[in-house]
Amino acid sequence: MSERITAPGRRTGPGKDSVTFDDDATLHAMGYPRKLTRRFQAFDNFAISFTIINIISGIFSSFGFGMNAGGPRILVFGWIGVSVMVLFIGAAMAEVASAYPTSGALYFSAGKLAKRHKGAWSWYTGWLNFVGQVGGTAATGYAAATFIQAFVALQWDSYRPTAEQTVLITALIIVLQGLANTYTVQLVAVLNRISVWWLLIGLVVIVSTLVVMPDDHQSASFVTHFANNTGFTNGIYGGMLGLLVTSWTFTGFDGSFHMSEETVRATVNAPKGITRSIGYSAITGLVLMLALVYSIHDYDRVAGSSAPPVQILIDGLGMGMAKFILLIVIGSMLFCGLANLTSNTRQIFAFSRDGAMPGSRWWHSVSPRTRTPVKAVWLAVACSLALVLPGWWSHTAFTAIVSVNVVGLFLAYAVPVFLRLRLGDEFQPGPWNLGRWSKPVGWVAVTWILASSVLFMLPQVSPITGDNFNYASIALAVVLTVATVWWFATARRRFQGPVSYGRPDEVAAMDLV
Repeated sequence: MSERITAPGRRTGPGKDSVTFDDDATLHAMGYPRKLTRRFQAFDNFAISFTIINIISGIFSSFGFGMNAGGPRILVFGWIGVSVMVLFIGAAMAEVASAYPTSGALYFSAGKLAKRHKGAWSWYTGWLNFVGQVGGTAATGYAAATFIQAFVALQWDSYRPTAEQTVLITALIIVLQGLANTYTVQLVAVLNRISVWWLLIGLVVIVSTLVVMPDDHQSASFVTHFANNTGFTNGIYGGMLGLLVTSWTFTGFDGSFHMSEETVRATVNAPKGITRSIGYSAITGLVLMLALVYSIHDYDRVAGSSAPPVQILIDGLGMGMAKFILLIVIGSMLFCGLANLTSNTRQIFAFSRDGAMPGSRWWHSVSPRTRTPVKAVWLAVACSLALVLPGWWSHTAFTAIVSVNVVGLFLAYAVPVFLRLRLGDEFQPGPWNLGRWSKPVGWVAVTWILASSVLFMLPQVSPITGDNFNYASIALAVVLTVATVWWFATARRRFQGPVSYGRPDEVAAMDLV
């Protein structure tokens, strides 16, 4: 990867070394006035994506699935392989982010990169991104509520978690995160910085205790152990399903892209935030994965437990230390949800700014006190709560709704990368670009997204029943159907993609901060 310093909208070439990193000028050139405060430095931008990816939350939430779909061989080597593929996706997205550093991120760049039907490309990308992010906020809150109840059940034997309690705790978590984004914006920025150290220190604590405290560990060759408890007789298919553990973890790194308008030197720091968050998560996640795998004692008993990672902690560390580690995991999930909601809010702000949502004039308004889109915060909260509510009656219904989270996000990631590839040499790269590697990296990224999206929608357990059926394909079909009907009914006449508020000098006069 090269980090070439070029003027916004110009190619790198001989004699073109100097550049002024004027964030406002870049934003004005794209037709937008400055409404948000640039309070994010490079580390803050990185922290958003690193926290949303959240290797502790992702691995602890999906480790049990991986134990039954491929076992250690897929958990470890699958993590390495899929991490590399995700880094390709991140690098391709980062190049686009450098060229178009706006809160609109994916949908904005899709509209700008499309040769024809700009409005349609932007519309579908924006709604896939919106639904994926809302589903991510809901799913992360639900996971945190589940682990909170696991902790309470360990602390008090008489406690019995119920679906209703899980929904209520999830709702409380999301509302509190909304309040934080409304009244303590500076604190949210601080918490995003703290979250990185929470994850890293938490990782050190978890790994070191799993290395030191257990009486014994699995042999070195255990990493090649293969297990297929999915019910499908084809081991290759079962192992391929296990690759989803890593894919589930690596979502949300578009957060750095969405925070562009609040980031200093966004044309460089936003793409760096994307790639660094993926790279560091890949390395630290592998360390955590190895620590958990080698600490498994009775494989079948752990794989069959209700929460395999928790069982590993109890077996190897004892009840007291297991509870302490659970608190670290719960804290990681809460940080993840907060960062996800913040990113979700910026996408709503930008999408509404271009008139793509009902009540757009409300959702893109900015609080004069905090210089943040407060109304968009509560739309994100309300939509996340709406997704959580079906969990009151059925965990399957909730899973069906939030399952579109990962598929929706990755398809939204693919669109601007594909359009950039189709544009060819007409694409005007930003300061951070891949040079001659741009096209091969982009094609690998798009190909992997399409392949992994198919995996996300295939059956994951056999025999297939109403309770374990993978509803991701149905959820995605519903989202696309609604978006299509809406598009042809009214949207195509009023939404033509990203709008320009005027010439650079005109929009500069509209700056609010």
